[in-house]
Amino acid sequence: MKITPTKTPLVVKKMFPNYIWDIPTEQKTIYLTFDDGPTPEITHWTLNTLKQYNAKATFFCIGSNIEKHPDIFQDIINEGHSIGNHTYNHLKGWKTQKQEYIDDVLKTQSSIEHQQTSKLFRPPYGKIKPKQANELIQMGYKIIMWDVLSFDWDATISNAACLENVISKTKKGSIIVFHDSLKAASNLQYALPKVLEHYSNLGFSFKNIVIPD
Repeated sequence: MKITPTKTPLVVKKMFPNYIWDIPTEQKTIYLTFDDGPTPEITHWTLNTLKQYNAKATFFCIGSNIEKHPDIFQDIINEGHSIGNHTYNHLKGWKTQKQEYIDDVLKTQSSIEHQQTSKLFRPPYGKIKPKQANELIQMGYKIIMWDVLSFDWDATISNAACLENVISKTKKGSIIVFHDSLKAASNLQYALPKVLEHYSNLGFSFKNIVIPD
């Protein structure tokens, strides 16, 4: 079986304390997040599945996908979920100049702010240069990383392994990464309902991320 770093090490969290890796709480609360949408073939399925468990989540949307699918984007908001910025072109920060990166974020932000006031940001691939991050933070963005990776996008990961990645590592306050994308569809459609059922049976609730200014 392929071994994957599903849990963010504590040392990494301490190295980047200005990023949000989890949301400490004594409540039985989990924060599901979905990257890369909106996607016609999978986002509505995700919304319907969440609704069955009265679960709220946070969707980190790609700006170009928002423009292509504004109706689906509006459906996410109408269902009471939070929106986050995931750049316009899914840029890899390590390979992008600072101003180009910031401009890409702002292009997406203009689409988001037509519908929802939100300054949550997640860097694609989790890769962002310190200067990019510092400027975004100065502009009021909250950089949301993660506590648990499902690896749902990885074709070498089986459905069962994807589920185990989440079940074995999640705790109170964990931020979990899934993807409402075609690449992740098989693993997501297997794992998400089981994650929702498992933790609902344990008395957990699923909330969207809301970070006060």
